Amino acid sequence: MPKTQIPISGRTVAITGGARGLGLATARVLAERGARVAIGDLDAGLARDEAAALPGPGPHGGYGLDVTDPTSFESFLDTAAELGPLDVLINNAGIMPVNAFAQEDPLVTRRQIEINLVGVTTGTRLALERMLPRKSGHIVNVASAAGRVAVPGEAVYTATKHAVVGFGEALRVELKGRGIEVSTIMPSLAATELASGMQPPRFVPMVKPDQVAKAIAKALERPKLEVIVPAWTTPLIRMTLAMPPNVRDKIRTFFRIEEVGGEVDSSARASYVERYERPVAADENELVG
Repeated sequence: MPKTQIPISGRTVAITGGARGLGLATARVLAERGARVAIGDLDAGLARDEAAALPGPGPHGGYGLDVTDPTSFESFLDTAAELGPLDVLINNAGIMPVNAFAQEDPLVTRRQIEINLVGVTTGTRLALERMLPRKSGHIVNVASAAGRVAVPGEAVYTATKHAVVGFGEALRVELKGRGIEVSTIMPSLAATELASGMQPPRFVPMVKPDQVAKAIAKALERPKLEVIVPAWTTPLIRMTLAMPPNVRDKIRTFFRIEEVGGEVDSSARASYVERYERPVAADENELVG
């Protein structure tokens, strides 16, 4: 029997990296459905502006957040609690540099791990401190289809997303029977700034941010551990995982996966690269904490 649908209306949802892309699309969809949304982003000003424009009854809030700084993360969740007790944390913040690993700056490697993986574990730990005493809550980690399919040119990104997938699966088992749901969202290449200058795999068009946002909303209503977007690729990805490496190579070639991280328009990607290499500088009053 399917689980009873859990209403989104009235829930307090905190979203990291929520001022742009998938995070903002998710904030809008959940706000439309009656959630109280706290947007956290390194760009505190943009977070405040986007939160003020969210639909629905609210209240909503936008706050500065550096997911690599535990103090900033804790302050973000404490301030978000002004909207209501934390019901949902969506660990969405992430970066995706594209380059052959041998040419990747070690600082960029470390930054991916700190944001894409350590930021997720930090946020989850802090959220559980608030959720476990209430025996209620939902952790949503936004990974990627790269969490199941290796993408050349994105070796470290792929590693972080594989880690997030594994983290979610283990966490679900640890929390079983304690009232906390865990979901991992795995979108294919999405039409956001993160994918600027890139081509999606053959036969798999770029997913729209709204598609991912609605998939997250559905996972909140009817909790599910793993959600792949678009859904039709789910059996294909799972079948591929069962194949030996040489067969996976042939499937990767058929779908032109190598071109996703190998044929990139650097000029179209320049502004995104500059933003993750030179993150917004925020003073003490801009960053919560």
